[in-house]
Amino acid sequence: MTEIRSVALVTNPMSGHGRGLEVGAAAVARFTTHGVRVRELCGNSAADTASLVRAALADPDHRPDAVVSAGGDGLTCVVLQELAGTGVPLGLVPGGTGNDLARQLGIPDETDAAVDVVLGGKTQAIDLGTVESTTAPTGSDPFWFATVTGTGLDARVTLRANALRWPKGASRYTVAALIELFNGLAVPYRIELTGSPDHPDGTVIENPAIMVAVGNTKTYGGGMLICPDAILDDGLLDLTVVGSMSRLEMLKMLPSLSSGKRIDHPAVTQYRAAAITLSAPGAPATADGEPAGVLPATFRAVPGAQRVLVP
Repeated sequence: MTEIRSVALVTNPMSGHGRGLEVGAAAVARFTTHGVRVRELCGNSAADTASLVRAALADPDHRPDAVVSAGGDGLTCVVLQELAGTGVPLGLVPGGTGNDLARQLGIPDETDAAVDVVLGGKTQAIDLGTVESTTAPTGSDPFWFATVTGTGLDARVTLRANALRWPKGASRYTVAALIELFNGLAVPYRIELTGSPDHPDGTVIENPAIMVAVGNTKTYGGGMLICPDAILDDGLLDLTVVGSMSRLEMLKMLPSLSSGKRIDHPAVTQYRAAAITLSAPGAPATADGEPAGVLPATFRAVPGAQRVLVP
């Protein structure tokens, strides 16, 4: 348990197509009503937001008892680049499009109820994943993620969805997928597993794949069940490989994926490992919906890396 007397509240007015601004204002009001000191952090860019979080954590006189992300998974990802490893707990007030981390942790979607979870002070240690790649935004430093890193078509769909202004919500990902399906399918992947409970270290899988997702959580994109067996505190990352299939087969799969159903197809295989190295020519990666460079990259599970305030 953590006594919450002060918080750094990080907001992004663009989260959830403007919902983030409304959620942030409501959260400030709720915290203030309960006598909690609030330091509002709202940057003009991801880099600006990260800088504000870094400064708040470095303030020796007013270091917050918690850093609260009032937005979606993308904003939380930005926060984690500065928060991971500091020992300060993370609070979540859902205000984005997907909110997959909050959903997996059972954080209420309603703002006052989510703030009350933070006020309760109960924490849970969860794993985080890291992306190690020379093309990641953090350069030589690991890039932290909490939910899922997508690669290949997966990442191209996320990047496309982030750029779309219509439709709103999770259906943006379906529209983006339909667009990207006509820009190319399978590419040759090389997958190396380390620390797998099911395969010896150094196991290499070489197969053409349309997309490969590395999951710390079960879902991404607003509830799409891409890594259905992922557990937030097992010290492992789950890997879902969608192998070669026709565009028609992919089109048939999309409704199930979008509705949060488990994918059952002979071209889909799943693995678990503590570390995974992926290589594929020109394949982009997105972590928690944020650009994370291009392959090759190594993904690692970091057990108990972050305390999160939970119900």
